[in-house]
Amino acid sequence: MVSSLRLPALTSLFSPSFTRRSTVSLRRRLHLRPPLAAGFSAQSAASSPTETEDRVDSKKSGRVQDRGSTDRVITPRSQDFNAWYLDVIANAELADYGPVRGTMVIRPYGYAMWEAIQDYLNVKFKETGHSNMYFPQFIPYSFIEKEASHVEGFSPELALVTIGGGKELEEKLVVRPTSETIVNHMFTQWIHSYRDLPLMINQWANVTRWEMRTKPFVRTLEFLWQEGHTAHATLEEAEKEALEMIDVYTKFAYEQAAIPVIAGRKSKVETFAGADKTYTIEAMMGDRKALQAGTSHNLGQNFSRAFGTQFTDENGLRQHVWQTSWAISTRFVGGIIMTHGDDAGLMLPPRIAPVHVVIVPIWKKVDEKTGVLDAASSVAETLKNAGLKVKLDDTDQRTPGWKFNFWEMKGVPLRIEIGPRDVSSGSVVISRRDIPGKQGKVFGISMEPSILEAYVKDRLDEIQSSLLQRAISFRDSNIVDVSSYEELKEAISLGKWARGPWSASNADELRIKEETGATIRCFPFEQPQGTKTCLMTGKHADEVAIFAKSY
Repeated sequence: MVSSLRLPALTSLFSPSFTRRSTVSLRRRLHLRPPLAAGFSAQSAASSPTETEDRVDSKKSGRVQDRGSTDRVITPRSQDFNAWYLDVIANAELADYGPVRGTMVIRPYGYAMWEAIQDYLNVKFKETGHSNMYFPQFIPYSFIEKEASHVEGFSPELALVTIGGGKELEEKLVVRPTSETIVNHMFTQWIHSYRDLPLMINQWANVTRWEMRTKPFVRTLEFLWQEGHTAHATLEEAEKEALEMIDVYTKFAYEQAAIPVIAGRKSKVETFAGADKTYTIEAMMGDRKALQAGTSHNLGQNFSRAFGTQFTDENGLRQHVWQTSWAISTRFVGGIIMTHGDDAGLMLPPRIAPVHVVIVPIWKKVDEKTGVLDAASSVAETLKNAGLKVKLDDTDQRTPGWKFNFWEMKGVPLRIEIGPRDVSSGSVVISRRDIPGKQGKVFGISMEPSILEAYVKDRLDEIQSSLLQRAISFRDSNIVDVSSYEELKEAISLGKWARGPWSASNADELRIKEETGATIRCFPFEQPQGTKTCLMTGKHADEVAIFAKSY
């Protein structure tokens, strides 16, 4: 049995911790992009206007304010979380909406976040014995029909191709919603003997699911993901694999994304269509809704029996293989935004951030420009040589104040300012994104390479840890232990997660969903000791479950 991580020790990406600092908030004005809302859902469209938007941060109040009827600011999170989310995605240039309703174009900055996720997971997949490959995105409809619960679960979301080359197809094709069926078709051709097992592969691909209510990154008609598929000789090996991969996802969430997920098992109602068991990592977003951030399924022999995927065991007997599948998608990018962002925009964990440090040179007089830019370039080179991702914003079309706020909105963990006085003193000013105000601005940090490199790496390490601790505190303060259905309903009505003993029926679970809008997110791996009584029936319960509203 794998245990979930309550608070794993962060393997230091940078260097030992140092004194905490913070950033200063300055007045600024940014011209924002049109909102994303219209391209995704009616709910989104209702919450985002179409006029030009403008973001202003008041130095006096520290809040974003409206400067006129034709200008708007990033909507405060507390005012309208959905509108805030869409504003941040648009103005941080993470994504835009595609010409087909419900689709999105992932822009370079947003894709760089996805690449950071890929980079980490690719290494972990290979360390655990998996190889990358690729399957076609067109799947014969007859494949989907072979596994009864699978077709029932996915039918409402399928996109079908019926015409190709100007002619009606003999068999309609499904645009990949997931790949268990086509994987099994191929596994049947590749697996013959116990010597061919285990077979463990992964693919990075796009997926199409015809969602009716969409939200960028979180739920779109097409999204990017990785999906792992494995075949084993025994149930025990498949179960071990499914648990190992949810553990990989859990560690990624904690150590890279600074998101304190709760790992556990899905209820039967929430189990993946075609799986015997589904394991999940559940994350609490800034609006306290749950996000299913990754899943791992023990498929048993459901697909191998449907497709005849068999092997000859060591005794010469024919057996069906035992299988798993597991996936994380671009939904995780949305989770990072909604976990860490604030009214100023994105706030990115350094291990996910496309840019670790932005350098803003400042000068007023022409004769100061060359010296300042030379010093800024030298600092940038020093930090790049130290393995950090650095952006030198040396354009002169925007003011330093505009640049401060633009890069703050994009969530860059650290900002370095260099002016004429800094050049003369051989030092820089450094501000932290995660702590607003004067507390985060530190003057007089030496430009000497070894000192600057150590200081910057220390601060990045602190920010990574600080964001995780902040998210843990937020999560734990919004989970309520309940012992009755009335207590559960009260907790959910307050927007919190409810945790309580559960042994009731599927019908009772569906009743809770209908009456409260909450579902069982998981039965956590970490369970309290002692006797438990089901909150719904009053009968004995072996486990506690977590209930919450979700995306």
